[in-house]
Amino acid sequence: MKSVAICALLTPVIAGGGLALWPQAPGSTASMPSPSLPQAALVALTAAATVQPEPSKPGNHSSSTQPRNMDLHTAIEHGQLAAEFRGNGRETLRAILMNKTAAPVTIRVPAGQMFESGSNVVIVLRSGEVDLKPAKPVEITIQTAATRSANKIADRRYTLSYGALPRLEALLAYAQEHAEVSTPVLQTAVLALTENLPLSAVSKFTATGGDLPTHFDTSAFRVETNDIIHTLLTLRAIGVRERDVAMNIDPQLKIEAMIEPLTRPAAMRYYGITPTAEWDYWKTELLKGEESTRHYALYGIARFYPDVALEMLPKWARETKMQNVFRISAIQALADTQRPEALPILEQLSDELGRDTELGRTAANSAKFLNSNLAKLSANRTATAFFRSAETGSQF
Repeated sequence: MKSVAICALLTPVIAGGGLALWPQAPGSTASMPSPSLPQAALVALTAAATVQPEPSKPGNHSSSTQPRNMDLHTAIEHGQLAAEFRGNGRETLRAILMNKTAAPVTIRVPAGQMFESGSNVVIVLRSGEVDLKPAKPVEITIQTAATRSANKIADRRYTLSYGALPRLEALLAYAQEHAEVSTPVLQTAVLALTENLPLSAVSKFTATGGDLPTHFDTSAFRVETNDIIHTLLTLRAIGVRERDVAMNIDPQLKIEAMIEPLTRPAAMRYYGITPTAEWDYWKTELLKGEESTRHYALYGIARFYPDVALEMLPKWARETKMQNVFRISAIQALADTQRPEALPILEQLSDELGRDTELGRTAANSAKFLNSNLAKLSANRTATAFFRSAETGSQF
């Protein structure tokens, strides 16, 4: 990149001063791999035992007939099915089912069926069926989600519930048609619809908004940023208004999602940020973003525009009129470029700023962090090259 083209970039914004000219977006953004969609959810019902057919008996023709279809709840109420249920209060419910009739039956567990254990309540996420021979117990696993963040996460006995949650019908229908939507995403969406939890209750990163505004410990329901963004995409797909979702109100989520390489493509889709507009997004966040998160933009620039960062960030780190949070973030962001060229820059900054100062120690620690990551990257490349060489050699 020509120095004339980026000279404006290199000047940090100083509190109280005029805004420096921002450079034009580089010709092409850094290429990042698209995030892998969460692993496809487990089949709602999976038989854990194989039942061998009984030998035919004289006069008994029921074994050759087609199994009757029965609803789980109906079959239990009519005494045609014996069942025991144990679950963890969140994503898994195990059931031991035994057909009490003389003929084979197909038991259907519908999405939306609820189970309870004390104050715990869970709901079936995806419907499924299981075939049962007479008098042969079969264990199955049912995919569930907690309907309350107060659920106790522990193995315990459950019973069928007569409850229903109509507000979840659209979500459950969507889940049935989209097997790629993961259980953490569905669980987060369920709690968004039943309790409308704030971002601080579901995010693994520390929200800057303060203490958790809930009476319950929601640590069992915290998920990755990628899951939160895909939850919001799912809620949008079923027609939930974005302004009605509490976790979407906190502006920290947007920049947290944008600086995560695996989450960034989904975040750009959700927030409507095109590749050509991304540079303007980072500029706006750094110059006009929320006071508590403006410095996060430096990490985004480092990760996705490393060539610019190598020229820009050392000047921000050296600017004495800059607030310390920006200087420290600029130093740490240099390590995020994952470029070998950043290593001598960090070592020089450590010497210039003084190893006995906070800034100097930050530069020294960032240099160690970068050096460690570069060594890991080099080892991975060596291992890959060795594997490919061995594979090629085995062909002859």
